[in-house]
Amino acid sequence: MLGRRCTLILAGGLISGILLLPGSPALGRDTEEQLLERIRSEQNPVKKARDEMKLGELKLEQAQDAYGKGEIELGAKLIEVFTQQMQAAWKTLQDSGRIASKQPQGFKELDIALREQARELEDLRRKVGYFDRASIDKASQEMDRMRSEVLQALFPASKPQTTNPPAAPKKFAGGSSEMR
Repeated sequence: MLGRRCTLILAGGLISGILLLPGSPALGRDTEEQLLERIRSEQNPVKKARDEMKLGELKLEQAQDAYGKGEIELGAKLIEVFTQQMQAAWKTLQDSGRIASKQPQGFKELDIALREQARELEDLRRKVGYFDRASIDKASQEMDRMRSEVLQALFPASKPQTTNPPAAPKKFAGGSSEMR
C-alpha cells in the first residue's frame, strides 16, 4: 500500500514536472512556428506587433542560450534577428495609422518590452567577453533609439501657446508701487 502510494506520488510529480518545463505548451508559450504563422495572417496591427515582440523575445532568449554555450557567432546572428523583430513591431505600429497618445494599445507594450530587453541585453553584455560584445552593444543602442521614438509618440511635446500673453503684474493696492 505504501509502495503504491509513493509510486503514484512520484509519477504525478514527474508528469507535472514535464508539463512545467520552460517552453512547454502547458505554460502558454508559443513556438516560433506558431508566432510566424500568426504574424503572417494577423490583420490587427496591435496583435501583430505583440506577436512580433514575442518572437523578438524568443530570439533574445535563444541568443542568451547561444552565448552561454560559447556559440558567439550564432548568438550574434540571433541578436540581429531579435533587433529586426523589434523594429518590425515598431514599424507595424507606426504604419497602423494609430495615434499613440490617443490609442496607446500596443505602443505601451512595446515601451515595456524595450525597457525589459534593454536590461536583459545589459545583463548579457556583462557575461560576454569584451571582443564579442559588438552585436549586443549595437542592439542595445537600437533598443534605446526605438524606445525614445516610442516615448515621443506616446507623449508628444506640447506646442507653445501663442494666445494672449500673461498679463502684466498689477500695482500694489497700497497706493505706491514701490516696496518699503
